[in-house]
Amino acid sequence: MKHNGSDIAAPRLAIAYHSGFGHTATLARAVAAGASEAGADVTVIAVDEMGDTDWDTLDAADGILFGSATYMGNVSAAFQAFAEQTGRRCVDGTWRDKIAAGFTNSGGKSGDKLNTLVSLSVFAAQHHMHWVNLGLGPGWNSSAASEHDLNRLGFFLGAGAATDVDANSEEVHPADVRTCRHLGWRVAHVTRQLNVGRAASPAASNPGASSAPAH
Repeated sequence: MKHNGSDIAAPRLAIAYHSGFGHTATLARAVAAGASEAGADVTVIAVDEMGDTDWDTLDAADGILFGSATYMGNVSAAFQAFAEQTGRRCVDGTWRDKIAAGFTNSGGKSGDKLNTLVSLSVFAAQHHMHWVNLGLGPGWNSSAASEHDLNRLGFFLGAGAATDVDANSEEVHPADVRTCRHLGWRVAHVTRQLNVGRAASPAASNPGASSAPAH
């Protein structure tokens, strides 16, 4: 059956992030800009300032992009506090089969950011969400390459940024901002593809029921 998705509403995406010094907030805005450019309806939520309506927004979203600064090789304490508040949603499957992705920032070029992205992806997996990777090859990895390349730090699982610890929130590296913008764009497209598929397939229109076969 042909289905071009023209009658499918714009995907609803939420960006749930914590930023200690404004750098990750800058990345969150870049993710939102990319997703909006791809036609998504986007809401940006700081997880340390959440109210009831923000929880409702996350529950209603087709996908959630998680972002946290990397502190001591992992997500921030504020993001972890948010994650631990989702326990009942995990048990109930509230976010099951939503799209998920992640991004992070640290002062070091490595900064053990990969561990933060792994933590975000495991958090999404515990909620039975579908993780979307960055979808870019590594930049800045040859003599002809540049620190201004997309994905200049060479992450695959999500978007990683490195910002000098004495830089203000407006001084996040432009390549990292563009990489996060790409992540938002990519997640919006993948989410729309999933929504079109669900609309075209009755079996996929109720993923919560179809993904738990009887044994």
